[in-house]
Amino acid sequence: MLGKSLKITRLNGIDIMLDPSWFLIAALIIWSLATGYFPAELPKANPATLLSLATIAMLGLFVSIVLHELAHALVARHFGLKVRRISLFLFGGVAELDSEPLSGHTEFWIAIAGPVASLCIALVFWGATLVALLIGASDPLRSVLGYLAALNLVLALFNMLPAFPMDGGRILRAWLWVRSGDLLAATRQVMAVSTALSYALVAFGLFMAFSGAVALGLWAILIALFLLAVARSTLANLEEKKAFEGRVISQLMSRDPWTVSPELSLAELVNDIFLKRAVTFAPVVEKGILLGYVDTQIVRKIDRENWTTTKVNDVVESSSDQNTVTYDMPATDFMAKILKTGRRKFLVVDAQGLAGVVSLSDMIAILNVSSEVG
Repeated sequence: MLGKSLKITRLNGIDIMLDPSWFLIAALIIWSLATGYFPAELPKANPATLLSLATIAMLGLFVSIVLHELAHALVARHFGLKVRRISLFLFGGVAELDSEPLSGHTEFWIAIAGPVASLCIALVFWGATLVALLIGASDPLRSVLGYLAALNLVLALFNMLPAFPMDGGRILRAWLWVRSGDLLAATRQVMAVSTALSYALVAFGLFMAFSGAVALGLWAILIALFLLAVARSTLANLEEKKAFEGRVISQLMSRDPWTVSPELSLAELVNDIFLKRAVTFAPVVEKGILLGYVDTQIVRKIDRENWTTTKVNDVVESSSDQNTVTYDMPATDFMAKILKTGRRKFLVVDAQGLAGVVSLSDMIAILNVSSEVG
């Protein structure tokens, strides 16, 4: 998402959110329809009519995308998955689930629901177009209905491309997942296909741009870059989950870290601990009681000429929920805390006090080893 989403309504217990980027695509759609599509369909229409029709068609697209995503959400609920919200943004919409589907069969039915819904909507608009023709409705009405019928058909077919996170990519992953029984392996295979299609889309975009269709070319390139970013993020999240599954902090932390006394001067801290021991973070302990920590970033805020007269106790960062974790915290929860706080190193405590330290680099090392051994 590009910004803070705006809640516009709530359908069947699901919040419908609108990202600020949606207003950009809505404006572009209205402009392109009012200056291109509808003038070609209705050459005698005046500008005000064309603008009104373009706005109605854009709102029809908005409703169509919401219904597409709502179909995903309702099927996900049927399989016991919690749906946080439906968000519309620059590249379309997404039904945000709290967790991945539990099986390939579940993912298939959730993924296929969207294109099926779009096909049904296309049929409804196509039927409405025929009725409008039979009863002699106005040309503008038939033009809007026909556009929405064609648009939903394109939406259904485009979403079936096997590029993640599009519905076709999820359907392909579901099939591979059922065959292999391995979600991570299936995801890696789909990501390879998705990457190839994304690069092909970039090539197509460049060709169209140099052929004169600059807007279409740039749009294709933007979609390709979005698909690449989401695919890589999805794979990274799954690899992280696999690597840390069942692990707790006590299995990942560094035990018996170098500790320092609060009475130590910063000069002694830098020379005898940081430089001599090659560490940048040290818990501060007095008589077995954990007071907090001190690190190189804290020391750098103090002028060097004051290091000999400044004690650790003067600059110690007191231990708190923000910089402390328990030894039995799940590794996945710890990664979430890193993202939430922005911190890279944490104190680890147990019933006796300080148990060790754990850092983002420890987690990255586990990820690297997990990736190396497959």
